[in-house]
Amino acid sequence: MNYNRKLILENKEEYYGFGFGDPKQAVFEIVFNTSMVGYQEILSDPSYTDQAVVMTYPLIGNYGMAEEDYESEKPTIGALIVREYNPEPSNFRSKRSLEDVMNEYGIAGVSGIDTRKLNRTIRDHGSMKVLITDASTSLEEGLKILSETTLPNDAVRRVSRKTMAYYPATSAPDGKLYHVVAIDCGMKLNIVRSMNARGINVTVVPWNTSPDMIKPLHPDGVFLSNGPGDPTDVPEVIETVKSLIGKVPIFGICLGHQILSLAYGAKTYKLKFGHRGGNHPVKNRKTNRIEITSQNHSYAVDDQSIANTPLTVTHINLLDQTVEGVECEKDFSFSVQYHPESAPGPQDSAYLFDAFLRNMESYKNR
Repeated sequence: MNYNRKLILENKEEYYGFGFGDPKQAVFEIVFNTSMVGYQEILSDPSYTDQAVVMTYPLIGNYGMAEEDYESEKPTIGALIVREYNPEPSNFRSKRSLEDVMNEYGIAGVSGIDTRKLNRTIRDHGSMKVLITDASTSLEEGLKILSETTLPNDAVRRVSRKTMAYYPATSAPDGKLYHVVAIDCGMKLNIVRSMNARGINVTVVPWNTSPDMIKPLHPDGVFLSNGPGDPTDVPEVIETVKSLIGKVPIFGICLGHQILSLAYGAKTYKLKFGHRGGNHPVKNRKTNRIEITSQNHSYAVDDQSIANTPLTVTHINLLDQTVEGVECEKDFSFSVQYHPESAPGPQDSAYLFDAFLRNMESYKNR
């Protein structure tokens, strides 16, 4: 077979395949996602910035791209690596093919890869750098490029919006409207939709917005968004959150969960290969219920470090016992590591947006 593209991993493994999307040569962090559907939402999730995502489901592209399903206005994912790419989608909602969108936004793609073997490699050796290049590139040349390439640590700065934006709720189910300021570290659009549906007006601000700029907006609550990379790369956001703790209810998701925990004095660490998929079981310690959750993160909060903070652990991942949720009741602050807004994934955890509403109401009436 006439393969025209190639993956070269840091552990010296090579995988040959066929290119689709942007044919550029580039280095990314390679990770995998176990979701069976939702490649459009994954492609447009800013948390995947600078990452090459291996889809474990074998057929990708078959239902095209729908206008209503994007999770950001400009996809910033590094690359998609798939077993089989379908260039002729069949879906009445589809407006474009996956490859059309990838070409527009400079996203590389490689198909024909043995994704089962590649995923086992990532599980065994952990996430690592990968070079996507022409099939003629030698292993020696590729390893040299990998060794000389440092992955950037400014992803949040690049994906966060540059100006403030206001998203009003069209109605309030209980007749009460609330106003939340959302700090955008790479926020998914379905988070805004989820809050709007509950009567929450959302003002989205850039990642580096200072407390002095947030307070005049008079929010009923502050939301800390998901986003790419290491939470310690954004100390500015951590300091902002420190100054807001106890002064306004706070809700964090994913990177926002890590940032809130760091603001309280906890620590974070990088997982071997992260959690990415739509079927992760999480136990709610407060209710003893099990939620099937959507996840996408490389870092986790160190459970031992929480003992020295005012936080309590509310949720635990049943696959590896990592911390999935924390709260500080007296400060009306809480966060979860997973994605209650889903997109893609199950909606077991949507109640957390209602919990945020109750916190804002209780804070007002305290």
